[in-house]
Amino acid sequence: MSAVLGIVFVVALALGVPIALAMGGAGMLALVVDGNLSLLSVPQRFFDGINSFPLMAVPFFILAADLMTASGITTALLRFAGAMVGHVRGGMGHVNVVTSVMFAGISGSALADAAGPGAVETRMMVRSGYDKPYAAALSAATAVIGPIIPPSIVMVIYALTDSRVTVAGLFLAGVVPGLLMGAALMGMNHYLSIKRGYGTVGVAPAWGVRLRALWRAMPVLLMPAIIIMGILTGVFTPTEASAVAVFYALFIGLFITRTLNARLIGKVLLQSGLVTSAALIIVSMASLFAWLLTLLQIPQTIGAAIGGLTTDPVAIMLIVMVFVLVCGLFIDTLPAVIILVPVLAPLSDQFGIHPLHFAMAIVLNLTIGLATPPVGGVLFVMSSVARIKLEALTRAILPLLASLLVVLLAVVLVPSLSTFVPSLFGYAR
Repeated sequence: MSAVLGIVFVVALALGVPIALAMGGAGMLALVVDGNLSLLSVPQRFFDGINSFPLMAVPFFILAADLMTASGITTALLRFAGAMVGHVRGGMGHVNVVTSVMFAGISGSALADAAGPGAVETRMMVRSGYDKPYAAALSAATAVIGPIIPPSIVMVIYALTDSRVTVAGLFLAGVVPGLLMGAALMGMNHYLSIKRGYGTVGVAPAWGVRLRALWRAMPVLLMPAIIIMGILTGVFTPTEASAVAVFYALFIGLFITRTLNARLIGKVLLQSGLVTSAALIIVSMASLFAWLLTLLQIPQTIGAAIGGLTTDPVAIMLIVMVFVLVCGLFIDTLPAVIILVPVLAPLSDQFGIHPLHFAMAIVLNLTIGLATPPVGGVLFVMSSVARIKLEALTRAILPLLASLLVVLLAVVLVPSLSTFVPSLFGYAR
């Protein structure tokens, strides 16, 4: 049964079968070959996988991000970022990074960041004299920050998969790593801008200009603050926070920017529904796959194998990160979380690793996988919106991926980068 499950899954992926169908098909075929379990467990597991109140946060966060994008808030964020860092060397690249960091506090999705602000940022960089492959690559790399800075759809799924952590704790754990990712990308952009002659040093805008840009962007910047503070103060749960985010986005679009209307809202609802259905199908199919892994005691087998190599927690973390990084090259983030977390998370207890530290390292690792070939979802989105060949985009993103891997290594080796902020609010004792 284990052989059928693994072989069918790998072969299906190699043939280009969508990840959801690969997991669901492998699970059903394994049950048929085994013959000892009723096939009625298939629809039951599909339903149980998405029959969760906390999971409702996913469609609400997706809808909130789409509403904010449709409200035209990208322009306000770009103007504010431009006023703050647009005058330094490689300024438009820095604007790209800062805008993505701010938008990450709204969307929670790398694909949303790439398709929304990423497309606009790429065009602006090209008009400013940057090579198109590099502009698209930087937009793809900065989009990866989306699932790390709260709110985060991936973190919601992780918390549902591992009871050792909470959504609020994971949200807080992502603050410092997310900011470090932005700093690393700005550092690499500065180096490449000098090396390749991108951009020029300009005159810094007056503080009056900067303050006006901040004022226009303030309604957008308040959204993540409302979500996080509402959760931490107990005013609402993470799921309720996602619904609040939707109403806040509607308020911004209807009364602040005044760009939303009934027709546009209808389009946004349709788009969000399609994205949500795709995500939930993956979660549903992955729940069957993960259940079979647990039933076959594969997590215990892998845990014992890794534990047999060493007892040093740092070495265990490095081994796990290499394994997760390889998996992330071929499996999308959401199914990877559902498949790998039940297998790997028990190692945190076994070797005395803080569960938030372990969780943050895995989430960051898998998120970086979104921008790595051969199946990086962000790469495909940017290739489409920027109308650039995937091969050119892949070559251009390599130095940027290197800077993100440095951040990953720092997060792995320094637990306090993940646990410091949660500890301030009692989530990492």
